[in-house]
Amino acid sequence: MGGRPPPRGAPRPPPTPEQIQALAQKEHVPARIAKGELEGKMKCRIWRKLHAEEAKRFDQVYELMGQNPGLSLGDAFGVLQSGMTVAEFMARKERTQRKAAIKQARGEVDNAAVADFLAGLVSAKTEVAVVLAERTVLDTLRAEEPIAFSFERTGRLEKLQVVLLARRSDWEKLLPTLERDQKLTQKPASVARQPDKRPFSDPRPFLPQVGQTVRLVLRNGITLKMPLQKAGRFDLLLGEPGSELFVPLHAILRFEAQAPSEPDSEA
Repeated sequence: MGGRPPPRGAPRPPPTPEQIQALAQKEHVPARIAKGELEGKMKCRIWRKLHAEEAKRFDQVYELMGQNPGLSLGDAFGVLQSGMTVAEFMARKERTQRKAAIKQARGEVDNAAVADFLAGLVSAKTEVAVVLAERTVLDTLRAEEPIAFSFERTGRLEKLQVVLLARRSDWEKLLPTLERDQKLTQKPASVARQPDKRPFSDPRPFLPQVGQTVRLVLRNGITLKMPLQKAGRFDLLLGEPGSELFVPLHAILRFEAQAPSEPDSEA
């Protein structure tokens, strides 16, 4: 009876991510090439000879990573391709990520209440007070556009100019009681065109405060302390139902959630 062939050796265990990364960093090659060598395929030094230009770029990238601990391979390539300094590239990346996060955040928030409020002013032809940085306009809202409001007498007004909007009757009642930051009243803060450079562009921090009293300091010094009724994608509604104040997020410089007052402890 013929003998059986000797058993083959145990299969080589797959390389770990740590082993792949260590070899890639040592040889200055892509991870897939390091993985291949560890699996018994093409050696890294052969790949470098066959792809001299690409190997040169990997040398530059790994040198950059050595000079900037914590810099990822992808970011190092980005720095090299952009011609920027590491600081400039990372600042641009952070802005890009923040813009994307703001866009996503806005998309997650229901804007129906704010849209209904503005639509109600239009349909009722309600006279409103439009508070700008240094003056207040009394007019009637005709339409809301993506980046502007249209008024009967004032015409088209860019939304970034608006600090606050309210029914005229509500504004006249509120005006004598307003608290103001005098420095901002004399010199209102400007509004950055880029949403990621404004103090508040993401509506999500306001959502947990709906129904609670908040304190807002607006860019022209007006300070509001009243219930937050609704938070939309770009704007807030404050006050009581039927007497709402419309405040765009871009007009807010400071925001504080007011803790509910605690009852006095019994003696």
